[in-house]
Amino acid sequence: MHLIIGLGNPGTKYVNTRHNIGFDIVDFLAQSEAAPKKSGIFSRNKSDFKSKHRAQVCESRIAGKKVILAKPQTFMNLSGESVAALAKFYKIENENIIVIYDDIDLPLGKLRLRPGGGSGGHNGIKSIISHIGEDFSRVRIGIGADKHENFDTADYVLGKFTKKETEILIQTAKTATEAIEAIVKSGINAAMNAYN
Repeated sequence: MHLIIGLGNPGTKYVNTRHNIGFDIVDFLAQSEAAPKKSGIFSRNKSDFKSKHRAQVCESRIAGKKVILAKPQTFMNLSGESVAALAKFYKIENENIIVIYDDIDLPLGKLRLRPGGGSGGHNGIKSIISHIGEDFSRVRIGIGADKHENFDTADYVLGKFTKKETEILIQTAKTATEAIEAIVKSGINAAMNAYN
């Protein structure tokens, strides 16, 4: 069984913000025709997710295997608290944990898979590493911006996606879904070869 975590911040204030792309991809993974969009870019009916271990959790199947989809509700900087509790409860080893999150250093819509490593300055990943270590799979989603002298990273990542950006990210979500399916089915190394 795999634990698939999308990072973001809870609350309506953060819906459709760049920092919440992890939540949006998890919602996309959980979607079905019977569950239309409710909020965010790709959001599913909230009743499909249940509160558990400071996260919104939904059971699903990917590549014929049972998976747990989760959106920590601890706020980004404390994501590791929820991830560690979920991993312990479901008895899931780090090698079967996949974390989806935004990456400001990648161009908008670009996907990058990694088997582990450091945080790259991402506070949600820093928190997870501090609780469970570095050895978990990452799916980084590019939200990159043209930086300039007065560029403020916090303002940018907490800003809303434009309509044009959202159109690009719909295709990104489809590709991310395929990549996550490849991780679940064949492992991170095979998925990296196919999608990086």
